[in-house]
Amino acid sequence: MLSDDLLVGLDIGSTKVCAVIGEINERGQVEIIGVGESPSEGLRRGVVINIESTLRSVTAAIESAEMMSGREVHNVITGIAGAHIEGINSRGVVAVTGKGREINEEDVKRVIEAAKAIVIPMDREVLHVIPQEFVVDDQGGIKDPIDMIGIRLESEVHIITGSVTSAQNVLKCVNRAGFRVEDIVLQSLASAEAVLSESEKELGVLLVDLGGGTTDVLVYIDGAPYHTDVVAIGGDQVTNDLSIMLKTPGNFAEKIKLEAGCCYMPLVDKEEEVIIPGVGGWPAASIPRTEVCNIIEPRMKEIFSMVREQLERKNYLKYLRGGVVVTGGGAKMPGVVELASRIFDVPARIGMPPRLGGLSDVYMSPVYSTAVGLVMYEASQMKNDRLTLRPAKRTGTGFGQKLKDWMKEFF
Repeated sequence: MLSDDLLVGLDIGSTKVCAVIGEINERGQVEIIGVGESPSEGLRRGVVINIESTLRSVTAAIESAEMMSGREVHNVITGIAGAHIEGINSRGVVAVTGKGREINEEDVKRVIEAAKAIVIPMDREVLHVIPQEFVVDDQGGIKDPIDMIGIRLESEVHIITGSVTSAQNVLKCVNRAGFRVEDIVLQSLASAEAVLSESEKELGVLLVDLGGGTTDVLVYIDGAPYHTDVVAIGGDQVTNDLSIMLKTPGNFAEKIKLEAGCCYMPLVDKEEEVIIPGVGGWPAASIPRTEVCNIIEPRMKEIFSMVREQLERKNYLKYLRGGVVVTGGGAKMPGVVELASRIFDVPARIGMPPRLGGLSDVYMSPVYSTAVGLVMYEASQMKNDRLTLRPAKRTGTGFGQKLKDWMKEFF
């Protein structure tokens, strides 16, 4: 439980830092009461490279959200991403020891512990252990085996690991800004909480979170994650391509991308012109918008193709009956849905946070998917804690003790 009954999601990205403040209203529903955003200058491809710059960005984003909400923030739930993130599927088996061979909570805990007993390098830490399904005496597809009768219990889990030092640096930035980290959550998991429906997760869906420095990938099959990965290319690379090809500074290239960018040529009017601002005394120039699209489309196609190759290697493409959901800042670019649908050969849509009440006109944008998702994730965990302590019902972090140890180190 967070102090002051506030749920604060902090999305520390390569391009911007977003803070979202939520609270549980009298009906037990999450309501967003504050949103803040600040340019991010201390990260590269999702990893902190400058503590002081990141600290300033975190402080500015949270202060902006505090000002909007009129509340003071002490604790946050922060996301983590970057090329160091890796997802592994594992399996565990135990004998049922309960009275009358009835499966109890202790059996479930033991089988999940058995499944997560994998060898990982010393510089990595388990972030999440998420049950996919349980098998009781060769009967699979079981989501909650408690109270069933059986002799042998198996569990299949998705284990998400990350770099210990990357997580420590995120913690250090937030703590030095004067805030306490209550939990660290994989950003794509948080985004999924905000933009995916339960029916999509059951059908099988691909989430593509287009960030500035990286593109996060998450595949749900039968309601559980089966594939987690990161493509080390994002919207910043598109800006860089425009800057080089149009011979214009990065800030001008970013403006052109946001105002005139499109990544699917059939949507572009061939008669439309784009103004390229003059630099160093040179006059402004005008080029066809098709030329801008010709620069952007290959890079966006490359990102989606790299994701498709990941799924082809794991043979997951055939499970995407729920289609593709694209979110993150890059999802705002015209043509993203059409291009994604063409590359993956399934329907695609833009993923936006749900209408939670409060400042819906401010946060209902794919830019805030992760930050809003962090708030929803923590609210969901709190609700599950109140209803039941069953491990099968929770998305375990496997990260708590390490987090506590780091807190002692920083305070």
